[in-house]
Amino acid sequence: MNLPNKLTMLRILLIPVYIWAFLTDRFMIAMAVFIIASVTDTFDGMIARKYNLVTNFGKIMDPLADKILVYTAFVLMVPNPVKGWMMVVILAREFTVSGIRTIAAANGIVIAAGMSGKLKTVFQMFAVPFILVSLAYPEATVIGTIAMILLYCSLVLTVYSGAEYVIKNREVFKG
Repeated sequence: MNLPNKLTMLRILLIPVYIWAFLTDRFMIAMAVFIIASVTDTFDGMIARKYNLVTNFGKIMDPLADKILVYTAFVLMVPNPVKGWMMVVILAREFTVSGIRTIAAANGIVIAAGMSGKLKTVFQMFAVPFILVSLAYPEATVIGTIAMILLYCSLVLTVYSGAEYVIKNREVFKG
């Protein structure tokens, strides 16, 4: 297993640590774990491309590890500050995009991730640490406000990127 794939696996292995920290109200530890896991996402892709270490395992597991990490964080934050309806919107977008990719793949078509989807992930990965700090220090209202702005921006980008994905790939439904 090459280094980028090991970093992806590390991200997955850090998820139970994040869950433990969150559920035991160790929000700053949860934040540190989340940030470390998020940083592995940046490095695994950068290393894989730079040193030509791109693998089928990485192509599948890297985005899956990102989704598991971010959505674990969000699900644990329901109902406060992440609302149930927000999770429904986020998951509906993911299932829709995954369905389109599956249909396309069955027809030999590979659909690359769009910039709006990548931007959505960046906003989600920034929102989580701010939310965690706001949970650890509820009196830090400025941090709480920033957290909510990032959360709502990620939600808008979730809807936008999902709609963009469906519109750009509508020919997949014609087959």
